[in-house]
Amino acid sequence: MTVHDPILAAAQRARAAVPDDMAMLRAAADLTRTLSTANPRIYWPDMLASAIVGWAALAGAMLAGSTAVAIGCAIVAMLALYRAASFIHELTHMRKGALPGFRLGWNLIVGIPLMIPSFMYEGVHNQHHARTRYGTAEDPEYLPLALMKPWSLPLFIVVAALAPVGLILRFGVLTPLSLIVPPLRRKVVAEFSALSINPAYRRRAPEGEFARQWHWQEAGASLFALTLVGSVFAFGWKPLLVYMGVHSAMTVINQLRTLVAHLWENEGEAMTVTAQYLDSVNVPPPGYLPALWAPVGLRYHALHHLLPSVPYHALGKAHAQLMATLDTDSPYRKGNYKGMLPLVGKIARSTMTAR
Repeated sequence: MTVHDPILAAAQRARAAVPDDMAMLRAAADLTRTLSTANPRIYWPDMLASAIVGWAALAGAMLAGSTAVAIGCAIVAMLALYRAASFIHELTHMRKGALPGFRLGWNLIVGIPLMIPSFMYEGVHNQHHARTRYGTAEDPEYLPLALMKPWSLPLFIVVAALAPVGLILRFGVLTPLSLIVPPLRRKVVAEFSALSINPAYRRRAPEGEFARQWHWQEAGASLFALTLVGSVFAFGWKPLLVYMGVHSAMTVINQLRTLVAHLWENEGEAMTVTAQYLDSVNVPPPGYLPALWAPVGLRYHALHHLLPSVPYHALGKAHAQLMATLDTDSPYRKGNYKGMLPLVGKIARSTMTAR
């Protein structure tokens, strides 16, 4: 949207140009040097346990004779698979060779069976962290939601609920067709190959080693999508509908988490690092629920924008150190919020006053 109110437009430019707080940035840089090593003894057990519990609970939901048991299993499956899926975010920041085999293992166990192989996020999410792209029209993960019309928020969530249908069409229909229709292939690569929220975002064709990873991951997801649809003829509709229901619920939770990951108050202006931090959200302890709806370090999303190379298991320690060492008037404290509902309310109220 375009802001026509000159006062509101001036306020947005002022927010984007907030001077960088050097004390906060220096403290963050110091933590990056000491906390940037990913621990395989945390990553592998966490990812594997989440996936095993998730797939077992999903099978239980499909096979249960009792409705109550099926619903209980479906909830467990949704939460566990959501946690397992959230490791895709870690993959995008992982240095080459940091965790040998983890990308392959995650794709085989989680990414391909959920039809969200890592190529859909790698090469995309890093652009969201680019200093000159964040909050601009070139940011694949940013929309000025707080400045849009009130109906944009429910639409944002409803679209997420349809994700499993879209993914089946993407991999089960468009992938095979695009192999024989080159113009369609170019469109699929550019417009339907990124886990992004900016509808104007377009991807470039992959090259080199990443292209090879892309191709085998896409082939695996395509084969899974076709098998999933074909399973109806062998097992009936129930397994497919349960899978899609759990997948849809998982994606909605993630979309709600995305909704409160930022304040979404920027409209295209390049922002300072401190302004980017203040437009982002931490939901630190003592609350426990954020560990469910923002797992694998996502509850420290604002901090992550300061420390993108720090692994998820070290963010809690980094947050505690920054809170202990920075002054009480540091902008770092302004990025901390209590929970999802107050944030949703804040963004919803902002849409009510959008022009």
